[in-house]
Amino acid sequence: MFDTTGKKRRAAQAALQYVEEGMVLGIGTGSTVHELIEALKNCKIHLEGAVSSSRQTSEALRAARIPELDLNFAGELPLYIDGADQATAQGALIKGGGAALTREKVLAAASTRFVCIIDDSKLVDVLGAFPLPVEVIPMARSYVARRLLALGGQPVWRDGVVTDNGNVILDVHNLTLSDPVGFETAVNQIAGVVTVGLFARRGADVLIVAGNDGVKTLTP
Repeated sequence: MFDTTGKKRRAAQAALQYVEEGMVLGIGTGSTVHELIEALKNCKIHLEGAVSSSRQTSEALRAARIPELDLNFAGELPLYIDGADQATAQGALIKGGGAALTREKVLAAASTRFVCIIDDSKLVDVLGAFPLPVEVIPMARSYVARRLLALGGQPVWRDGVVTDNGNVILDVHNLTLSDPVGFETAVNQIAGVVTVGLFARRGADVLIVAGNDGVKTLTP
């Protein structure tokens, strides 16, 4: 039996097969990504550098002595590796539990391949049990909350949290996202929304799922 940390470590180790010598790598945020950075630190693959999705990840990269690059200069990325709060076998994701969803979405969009590393508790048939994060410009918080309520969700302000971009987070509860692409599009059209933590229009290309019985790879 493996605890959750052990599963995350195994998923991170499995992702190393996609990392190539001299690559510029996009790296996400969160506890599973922390395991990835530790694995990168200990392996013999030399990276040209990494593009970070958050201040938290930037600190971990510095500690691991992995050079950090600016996306504006790195250009298109061959690979982005990140975790998820929920995932379907079709590659649709909910992300943003760590409040880094906007930069994570930018890196996913800028990458040729997106590898998502999760433990098996995150794999679901339908997204929505995990509250959906929405990053919002502060002045629009109440307005956006009303629009999200009209879409059938129950938005809750993540009080005390400010994103790396200086914005706030609304976590939307009580959703059953049978059409994640459609819902992602609808939320992104609300004035004041920076981005929504639905990664469905640009989901994962590869899902690495670690469980007690080993690691499986899904290619949606």
